[in-house]
Amino acid sequence: MLKAYGKYFGVVTFAATAAAGMSLATAGAALAAPCTGPGAPTDTETKCLTAVQIPGNPLRSFDISWVNPFLNQYYFADRSNAGIEVINTASNTFQLRLTGFVGIKLNANGTVNNNISGPDGVTSHGIWVYGGDGDSTLKVFNVFTPPTFTNGVPGIAPAQVISTGGTTRVDEMALTADGKLLLAANNAEDPPFATLFNANGDSGVSNVSKIIQIKVDPTIIPPGFGLSLEQPAWEPVTQRFYTSIPIIANNPAGCNYGQLAGPITCDGGMLVVDPAHPAAVYGAFDPATNTGVVPLNNCGPNGATVGPGSNLLLGCTPNNNPSNTTTLVINAINKNYSHIAGINGSDEVWFNSGDQRYYTGSSANRLNGATTATPVLGVIDGTSVLIETILQGSGSHSVAADCINNSIFVPQVAPLSVVGAGGDTTGVSAGICGSMNGCVAVYTHPTTSGTACGAIFGNTPYYNAP
Repeated sequence: MLKAYGKYFGVVTFAATAAAGMSLATAGAALAAPCTGPGAPTDTETKCLTAVQIPGNPLRSFDISWVNPFLNQYYFADRSNAGIEVINTASNTFQLRLTGFVGIKLNANGTVNNNISGPDGVTSHGIWVYGGDGDSTLKVFNVFTPPTFTNGVPGIAPAQVISTGGTTRVDEMALTADGKLLLAANNAEDPPFATLFNANGDSGVSNVSKIIQIKVDPTIIPPGFGLSLEQPAWEPVTQRFYTSIPIIANNPAGCNYGQLAGPITCDGGMLVVDPAHPAAVYGAFDPATNTGVVPLNNCGPNGATVGPGSNLLLGCTPNNNPSNTTTLVINAINKNYSHIAGINGSDEVWFNSGDQRYYTGSSANRLNGATTATPVLGVIDGTSVLIETILQGSGSHSVAADCINNSIFVPQVAPLSVVGAGGDTTGVSAGICGSMNGCVAVYTHPTTSGTACGAIFGNTPYYNAP
């Protein structure tokens, strides 16, 4: 099976693609060398290696990323081209597009409406990739499917499309280690909800189905104020999903979650779900069952990832609570926590078991009272010490890493002058990409001291390829 799969996803694919007449939209601009300027410093441990150019429209809007190291594949939700892009992590080349998404939808003022655009969340296990769309559907893809070509670009259509019953996007999601259960958040519904699905595991046939819709008690997430659920993560020791909640009521008592004039002063929470005994509504945290909403200290998080020792790193951001200045690590077992200074404003976060480091897509990073963001890639070691930050282009909120070769992937939008609202305003992305069309930047952290994939339960999928 893998040998046959290589026909479509190895060297032959790229040659066939070129023969079919595919030309990268960035080809002309790509004459410039990537990895230059402030996004490619020479004095950091994490080095800019190359930039992968994406065929089609310049990148204006994208969302979450994921890596399946055992298939040498990186996936990212590219709304600009209405698909999940698949990149070969061994050769750092574009392979194909998972199709059928709604793409970019605009607000009346011409900005991107993230709530109804897609794709959004993405995750994978084995041959299956799961993507959330702006029309409130979950789309399921078998990446072993032979691709078809559209305008020279190889693509795969979904094997299954499942509605969550909402009207806005299916956003971030997580799978159990065996790939048999999936939790996905509809963050833009009001009130927001999550959906627990039966997923495909290692099956060769897609048979995804809904189990239950999950909400949070309205005294914790009051409806009518645009509050949300964000990135979930699976922690295998406790056998629970842990989902970031940006803002919850009464944390601390009397705080403003939007019911009062002025800035938000409420911190967020962490929803703990036992998928073996799911509930339709979760209230305050119950230590007896290790379920419910844990109030967080000085953290309104978006991202969540599992690192060593059952620790979860949460991407606290001043976009949720302006007073948040740090990043939080909290233990899934005892709920002890600590703060990491010098980094905040993360959306997606990722633990890479290959080099024992966390990586943060800190596009909203604001330190020392700054009113404007300085987007960075944050690098934090497994003991929760900030190693370094590396400047990124505007909106670089997505990050994922390959634990086999220790490559870190950070999508970059095209400049404002190319795509308009939503484009890069820093000038950093063009230097990283070597083009004016955006790209996926590839960073690397060569190491001989890390842990092999699968030895630490983080974001790594556990799968033996057929």
